[in-house]
Amino acid sequence: MLVTVLSIAIGLQIIYPLVNGEALRLITIAIVYWGAGAMLLHALLAFGGRYATRYLLLTFFFALIVEHIGVLTSWPFGEYSYSPDLGFRVFSVPLVVPFAWIMMAHPVLIAARRVAGHWIFLYGGVALTAWDLFLDPLMVSSGRWSWVVKGAHVPFQPEIPLSNTFGWLLTGMGLIGILHLVLPRDLRKIGASYAAVDVYLGWILFSGVVGNLFFFSRPGIAIFAGTIFGAVLTPYLFTRWLGRP
Repeated sequence: MLVTVLSIAIGLQIIYPLVNGEALRLITIAIVYWGAGAMLLHALLAFGGRYATRYLLLTFFFALIVEHIGVLTSWPFGEYSYSPDLGFRVFSVPLVVPFAWIMMAHPVLIAARRVAGHWIFLYGGVALTAWDLFLDPLMVSSGRWSWVVKGAHVPFQPEIPLSNTFGWLLTGMGLIGILHLVLPRDLRKIGASYAAVDVYLGWILFSGVVGNLFFFSRPGIAIFAGTIFGAVLTPYLFTRWLGRP
């Protein structure tokens, strides 16, 4: 089942640059829910019900609170607003948004725990920030949300303020730090391996670079975001390749 759900999540991302209009809107939302479903299923199969339940609740409410504060006060990300086409909202935040955090925080936590030692919160914050360097320009260009840019902007992303990068680093460190303190670390004796996480993280890097180079005509983002996310991801994939316990 995990292979099926993950395959659907990746398949939808492959379709993404090939459609437009209402189909694109629906696929955008579906990508998040299927991706979150794949990572939640991996959390359950690899670490058990207690991990998966705590992970779901903590990440959902952390993201919902942070995003609600962000929309109302413009802190810490900057001034932004969500498009109505993202669907049902909870406290001014589209429901799909916290599930995007759920989609990413679990694989990032696994990578951070493997390679970051005492700096798990920092590695996790940088990794989530690097992922957002791919996500935000894609969503802004498709009209899913918009920013008011005052002052410095993210390199190669004039439509996104640099404050957003600061906000992601701050909140990413906070979330991964909390999850690391609360969630168990031991794999189930019989359960899923890390293979699904490896594939998903590798796919995010590959699709972000290839998509921006060949489909979205933004080579600067491909190089800039790809270099940062690749630098963060390489130590994890290297240790997985070597088979370090």
